[in-house]
Amino acid sequence: MIESIKQNKVGIILMICSSICVCLGQLLWKLSAEGGFWLLAAGFALYGIGALAMIVAYKFGKVSILQPILSLNYILSIILAATVLDEEITLVKCIGVLGIIAGVLLIAGGDEVDHASV
Repeated sequence: MIESIKQNKVGIILMICSSICVCLGQLLWKLSAEGGFWLLAAGFALYGIGALAMIVAYKFGKVSILQPILSLNYILSIILAATVLDEEITLVKCIGVLGIIAGVLLIAGGDEVDHASV
């Protein structure tokens, strides 16, 4: 598991950055409904940066490992909804978050390692 993560490390880091940028961009879109044009523009900028980070990430890892990492968006969305938008986090949502984390770890760490490149 650790070797697979090491082998795809740069791609994984870029995908996590992509996920953060995309979630923050979408949050700003939500806030722009009341806050105006600049929040909307900043949201598009962050979303674009996230998309670019995702495209670059694919150069540094396998799609089957990197793509599922974008499901971290759901976790960050729940955290942002609770902290910024004062939405409630229920037990069911917490269980869902734990399932997502477990799935991402299993997928990211479950790849066959190419020992020649390690």
